[in-house]
Amino acid sequence: MDAPVDGPDTRLLFKSLGFPDLRVHRSFNHFDFTRPSRRILVIGSMGSGKTEFSARVWRDAEVARSKTGAAADSTRTDGADRRVVFFIRSALDRARFPQYPADALPYRSGYVRCGPNIAEIADSFDLERVIADNPGAGTWIVDEASFYEERLAYVVEEASRRRGLTFIFPSLILNFRREIFNTTARLLLDVATDVFPLTAYCEHPECIADSFYTYRYYTVGGAECPALYFDPLIVIGGDRTVQDPREPNYCTRCDEHHRLPGKEYAFLVLKPAGEAASKGDVRPLADELAALKGDMGRSALHRDFTSRYADRGDGAAIMMNSLLASCIAEKALLFLFTEQNLVSADLFARLVRDLELDRDYLRRRLADCRRDAALGAP
Repeated sequence: MDAPVDGPDTRLLFKSLGFPDLRVHRSFNHFDFTRPSRRILVIGSMGSGKTEFSARVWRDAEVARSKTGAAADSTRTDGADRRVVFFIRSALDRARFPQYPADALPYRSGYVRCGPNIAEIADSFDLERVIADNPGAGTWIVDEASFYEERLAYVVEEASRRRGLTFIFPSLILNFRREIFNTTARLLLDVATDVFPLTAYCEHPECIADSFYTYRYYTVGGAECPALYFDPLIVIGGDRTVQDPREPNYCTRCDEHHRLPGKEYAFLVLKPAGEAASKGDVRPLADELAALKGDMGRSALHRDFTSRYADRGDGAAIMMNSLLASCIAEKALLFLFTEQNLVSADLFARLVRDLELDRDYLRRRLADCRRDAALGAP
C-alpha cells in the first residue's frame, strides 16, 4: 500500500534528503487567508499550472474581501490583510506575454488584472522597498523567485514571521537538467512551510504519463535537438515556439522522454579542460572550443556522442541531433565562465576574440544571467 502523501514515511523520506518539515498537499482548495506566516512553494514543470494557481488565489481573494466581522478579522495581522494580494514580477521577464496588459498576471490560458497591486523587481532589496510601500498587502505572489539572489529567501522569511505575511512562490525548483535550479531554490525549500507540487501531461506526442520535468530542445530543420547538459542555465523567454537553432523551445516531459545529452562530457572533458585553463594551460580548452566551432567531427564531444549513441535506435539518434544546434562552443565557454567559475573574465574575452565566437549570442546569454559586462562595450 502506498504511503499517504503527507504521512510519516513521506516526511521521513524528505528529512533523509535534507528537506525541512513540510506539509505536502494533494490538490488545491479555496485558499485559506486566515493562516498567517505561510511561505508556500508552488512547484512543477513548465505548463503545470503554477501561475494559474496564483491567479486562482487572486480570484479567491476577491471573494474573501466581501466577508465582514469575525471572518474579516481572522485574515488580518499587524495591519496587513491577507485578502489583499500583491503580485511581484521579475524585471528580467518583461518580454513574456507581450499581448497582455502591463498590469496582468498572465498564465497560459488567460490572465487576471492586478491594477496597482503589481510591481517589477530586480532583487530582494527592491522587494523590501515594495513591501514597505504597501503595508496593507498581506499575501505576496513572487513569480519565478528562483531567478533572484539567495538573500530573498531570508527577506521573505523575516517579513512572514514578523508580520504574519503570506508569500506564494510559483517557481521552478528543478531546471532543465533535472537539478535544483540554484542556491535560491534550495533556500526557498529550507524556509517553506507548505509545498503544492503540480504535474502536467508529458508533451511527447505518444505519451500521456505525468511529467515533472522541464525539457529544453532546439528545432533545426524540423528535427528535435535536445539541449546539451552545458546549455546556458538561464535563458530568458521560452513561451513561444521558435525555429531558431540558437534559441530554445520548452515543453514538459516524463522520465522516459526527457533527454539530456552531454552530461558525461561536461564532467569528463569540458570541466577538466577548464580546470587546466584556470591553472595556465589554456591549449586543451582552446583546441576543443575551436573544434566545436569549426570542425565538430574532430571534437571530443563528437567522439563521446559517437561512442554512446551512433547506430543505437531512434532515441539515440535524437540525442545525436543535439549537435545540430548552433553556438555549441559558446555554450561550453559560458558554462565554464558563468557556472563553474573556472575561466576568468580576461580569458573569457580573449577566447571569444581569438576564436571569433558569436558575440551577439554571448551578450544575450550573459545579459540573462546579469554578467553582460564581461564582454565590455559592444
